[in-house]
Amino acid sequence: MALYTVAQVRSFDRAAIDSHGIAGYTLMQRAAGFAWQRLRERWPQARRIAVICGSGNNGGDGYVLARLAREARLEVEVVALAEPRADSDAARAHADWIAAGGAVLTAEAPVAAAEVYVDAIFGTGLVRPPHGAAQAWIERMNAADGRVLALDVPSGVDADSGHVPGVAVRAAETVSFVAHKRGLFSGAATDRCGAITLDALQIPPDVFAAARPDARLLSAQDIAARLPARGKNAHKGNFGHVLAIGGDRGYGGAIRLAGEAALRCGAGLVSVATRAEHVGAMNAARPELMARGVEGPQELEAMLERASVVAIGPGLGQRAWGHALWYAALASGKPAVIDADALNLLARDRPALPAHCVLTPHPGEAARLLGMDTAAIERDRFAAVRAIAARQGAVTVLKGAGSLVATPEGELAVCPWGNPGMASGGMGDVLTGTIASLLAQGLDPWNAACAGVAIHARAGDFAARAGQAGMLAGDLFAPLQRLRNDFAAHDA
Repeated sequence: MALYTVAQVRSFDRAAIDSHGIAGYTLMQRAAGFAWQRLRERWPQARRIAVICGSGNNGGDGYVLARLAREARLEVEVVALAEPRADSDAARAHADWIAAGGAVLTAEAPVAAAEVYVDAIFGTGLVRPPHGAAQAWIERMNAADGRVLALDVPSGVDADSGHVPGVAVRAAETVSFVAHKRGLFSGAATDRCGAITLDALQIPPDVFAAARPDARLLSAQDIAARLPARGKNAHKGNFGHVLAIGGDRGYGGAIRLAGEAALRCGAGLVSVATRAEHVGAMNAARPELMARGVEGPQELEAMLERASVVAIGPGLGQRAWGHALWYAALASGKPAVIDADALNLLARDRPALPAHCVLTPHPGEAARLLGMDTAAIERDRFAAVRAIAARQGAVTVLKGAGSLVATPEGELAVCPWGNPGMASGGMGDVLTGTIASLLAQGLDPWNAACAGVAIHARAGDFAARAGQAGMLAGDLFAPLQRLRNDFAAHDA
């Protein structure tokens, strides 16, 4: 699914008006008609609604929807936070609402509790935190127990970045118009939009064909097509040898999680280079992992020679032992997945990276790689992941709600799966092993990262069926295996 910037969506709207002669008010009526239809389908028993309108076209959509609801004999109260701009489509919609017998209340007027609230305050125009009457009404809508329909964008959400700079509407559903805005699918926005539905407003397809999407949302069919099939005459040597490096003293579990994930996703062989004291427990718990204690890069050389892919970072630490193994692994030139403390070391030093590698930072690690604070990363996750990929010359995954995958050239994919239950220790280690496994099976870094992120996130959704709180990273192993074998057939 194609995702666009706000500037691109506005250009589509303008092209529909200027090049195809579709009146702006006609587009507004189509948008409001679709939103009204979605309101009736989602809340068929509702008889009393409140529409909160801003001064721009988003408010205009709200006035038209209010008129449709009144014609259907619902009780409708319209609150105007500001007057529409003169000679605008919103002003015409406001006038038509008044002409139809509707009343407009001020922001301070008493309004009875509604069964459904319609958020028509800001749309794509917001770039600063809401304040004053807008803030007060957003807070009131958020107290409505999930009975909010947002028009185009939940007010308070930056539709370009997904950042929420202040208070923001928490919608049960967001009806988006013209095209999907990229910011609604990543970061803080994912907690505000609810279900997202789209109406292109009957804009001719050639309007969209002229622009390249800024990003794409991954789909089940897309991921399934990337996963390699297995021939009947296959043997373990056909599916690569992952060497997982990490697990300094006290952190053996992290590298064991990465190693087992690589096995569960189909790697033919997985070796683990870790501290000697972890080997016995690892062999007892998962004998399929070929664990070996190493104390320095000399002992790692033979393991690197046999490996086809390196996964480095989980539990690695940043002391002399971890630094020495990290440097040796990168110097080998083997395709690699670089995570956790391997990223922290990379932020301090800039050795040449292998030609084929994937970086998997969370926002804190991304901040260290870019020399900024975590809040700055979250203000624009799209810019951050592209900046890291370009600076490091490597495919980069920025983890979090709506994980992002970027190439050094700027191609970007967004993962629609995953859940808050995955915010627990070890989940990133499992992702490292998943992507390394797919690299070992012959996928290039871009496809391995996209498929690995998707399999990992959907496995988390399967595990969450037992409840999100208390999920363990190891709970993903069984669904990882199922999804690797037939991703499209398993609906998470």
